[in-house]
Amino acid sequence: MALTLLGRHNPLASSTAQLRILAESRCLSFDGRLAQAGLHPLHATGITVFQINVGKLCNQTCRHCHVDAGPDRTESMSRETAEQCVAALAQTEIPTVDITGGAPELNPNFRWLVEQSRALGRHVMDRCNLSVLLLPSQADLAGFLAGHHVEVVASLPYYRANQTNAQRGDGIFEKSIEALRLLNSFGYGRPGGGLTLNLVYNPVGAFLPPKQEGIEAQFRRELKNRHGIEFTRLYTITNMPISRFLEFLVESGNYEGYMERLANAFNPAAAAGVMCRYTLSVGWDGTLYDCDFNQMLDLPVDHGAPSHIRDFDPALLHHRQIVTRNHCYGCTAGSGSSCGGAVA
Repeated sequence: MALTLLGRHNPLASSTAQLRILAESRCLSFDGRLAQAGLHPLHATGITVFQINVGKLCNQTCRHCHVDAGPDRTESMSRETAEQCVAALAQTEIPTVDITGGAPELNPNFRWLVEQSRALGRHVMDRCNLSVLLLPSQADLAGFLAGHHVEVVASLPYYRANQTNAQRGDGIFEKSIEALRLLNSFGYGRPGGGLTLNLVYNPVGAFLPPKQEGIEAQFRRELKNRHGIEFTRLYTITNMPISRFLEFLVESGNYEGYMERLANAFNPAAAAGVMCRYTLSVGWDGTLYDCDFNQMLDLPVDHGAPSHIRDFDPALLHHRQIVTRNHCYGCTAGSGSSCGGAVA
């Protein structure tokens, strides 16, 4: 079994080491590029997505993982912190709860968070690696998600086995296809089924994703023809130069070239629409971040905004100044990238 950066005692398990590499990049600093575009400093425009990262435990160890998640990670959100998340949510009218990990379903409080969020009338999204649905301990998971009308956002790097297995591990493509068929059987992704199944495409290498509409059409055609699988939408997400993808870039000699590619493709329209402007990210220990990427680099919200869920204050967080560093080029290149795909 592949080990995480932390499990291998790799220096890049340290967010400090990652930030040092990012800061030493030859490209113009991200803040400098924002300033040129008249967008520095970035401020939040409100909060419409309450993203909860419940921990780093996962049944997979993917090569591109920005969380450095895996079976050897023990970080896990406690019930107390989960209760603080629900209490904070109840103070607001934030419409969407986005639950992620790791494999979020492996957290013992995952289903409770889904139930509580739905009881508050919120739309719930589950960021699912698909293979988790086939674990014996999760035999009823697909039915649970369908029963609570949870939107499933499922990772699938490609519609062919070789590319998917190269990124996510041997046999993962076959498991993903089986899991997608299972979700389809509950009505997910089916026309008229009423249940949303969105796929996420990450490039398998040091390049930007293609146009979202074009790759979605390819996925739709290939998955339908080869496997009889249907889905709602496909999101393209740029691989962020952090954690295990940063390790790949450095070891393969692609780091500076990739950063230059991102910086040269900087798009002011994408920068104006980045997800951190409407998202609040809660870490497994309750620390607050502008996004899941900042969370993995230990860059909590700053500039006077409360940095823990126990101190949640909507007024101070809604228009907070966003913390930015050079990894943010990943969200602003080309058509832009977010947890909901392209932004421009």
